[in-house]
Amino acid sequence: MTAVESRTVVLDPEEARRVRQQRLEKVGSWALPLAIMVLAVWFWDRICVWNDIPKYILPRPGVVVQTLQDDAPLLFSSLLVTLKITFLSLALAILGGVGLAVLFAQSKWVEMSFFPFAVILQVTPIVAIFPLINIYVDNQTAKLLLCAWIVAFFPILSNTTLGLNSVDRNLRDLFRLNGATRWQELWHLRLPAAMPYFLGGLKIAGGLSLIGAVVAEFVAGTSGQASGLASRIIEAGYRLNAPRLFAALILISLTGIVIFLALSLLSHLILRRWHESALKQEA
Repeated sequence: MTAVESRTVVLDPEEARRVRQQRLEKVGSWALPLAIMVLAVWFWDRICVWNDIPKYILPRPGVVVQTLQDDAPLLFSSLLVTLKITFLSLALAILGGVGLAVLFAQSKWVEMSFFPFAVILQVTPIVAIFPLINIYVDNQTAKLLLCAWIVAFFPILSNTTLGLNSVDRNLRDLFRLNGATRWQELWHLRLPAAMPYFLGGLKIAGGLSLIGAVVAEFVAGTSGQASGLASRIIEAGYRLNAPRLFAALILISLTGIVIFLALSLLSHLILRRWHESALKQEA
């Protein structure tokens, strides 16, 4: 009996049904959203045609795509400005969030003293904080960076702190019985255990840093050639240039999707060989 025949014999009807179900779910995970998206774009186009809506109110999808091509130099240069603020704020959020989480894990007194201030920053709308930032910070880039950092900072801090404090007590006792110092326990036990929590917070913070950068540009009212996509949206709204407005919105959405997918891939590559969440995905 060949290897293929032996596998066919072992595969009972229930197992075959489960394999087919997994294949259908794998295909459906991308086919269904794609089909819904295509249907939504078609319906959008038909609404414009059936109601004879002018393009300065609701442009057809083809007009938006054409505008994206025609205005590509302007829109993509603005995208680079927004991405610079996004990634710088995300990097600062990682450094500040992980660093402060480590301090919280080492001292409950530090956590009780400073964590409430982090919560206050998180729950206070950035549009309410920006007037103060506008008064005390002169540099325009620093204003935008600070706003985006405030939005992206808390998910990394809270998730990493939760991960560092969720280590199995039996493992901690084992480390202490073997004479490990607090920093050895942190490096070899608590930080690896907190990695899935940190990566979960990173995926959230990646999208929030983009949102923070765009919102900061809105409230700052930046303009000129060196301004971001939010300024292009404001400018297009004032000029009733709806195709450019929709093109900028689509560009922001696609950028957010790419950031999320990239961070999800990074999380999977780091966790796939040892963490249960990634192992289940590969099973």
